[in-house]
Amino acid sequence: MNTVSTARLYALRAMYLLVVLGLGSVLWPGIVTPHAPWELARGTVNCMLAAFSLLCLLGLRYPLQMLPLLLWEALWKTIWLLLVPLPQWLNGQIDPATAATAFECAFVVLVYLAIPWRYVHAHYILKPATPWRQLRQPCETSN
Repeated sequence: MNTVSTARLYALRAMYLLVVLGLGSVLWPGIVTPHAPWELARGTVNCMLAAFSLLCLLGLRYPLQMLPLLLWEALWKTIWLLLVPLPQWLNGQIDPATAATAFECAFVVLVYLAIPWRYVHAHYILKPATPWRQLRQPCETSN
């Protein structure tokens, strides 16, 4: 069995807590006491982030079971950094809003450091997949 150290579990919990506190201070006040209706894109993003923050609360209790949340966080931020601000920066055309968001997203490196990569490899790559169909067991007859 591939075990994860207590220190790594605390690092995972710290990442979940960072998300909960960060979104709790920035996002949740606008959800609890909205000032105006959100347009489609903002409403969609805010609702997804609200759900993400609530699921991260579960990560505090179950850090390994909720690990896909942190993998999703790391992947979307990495993809965004590579596809949106990096090309703009390389062309010398990055706007201040994109630069500020890129700076915030660059903290994704902390998530990469917290993730127990051996555990991810053992449980998401090497572990056999769940079968698409269950094999039927032959019926036993009782005499």
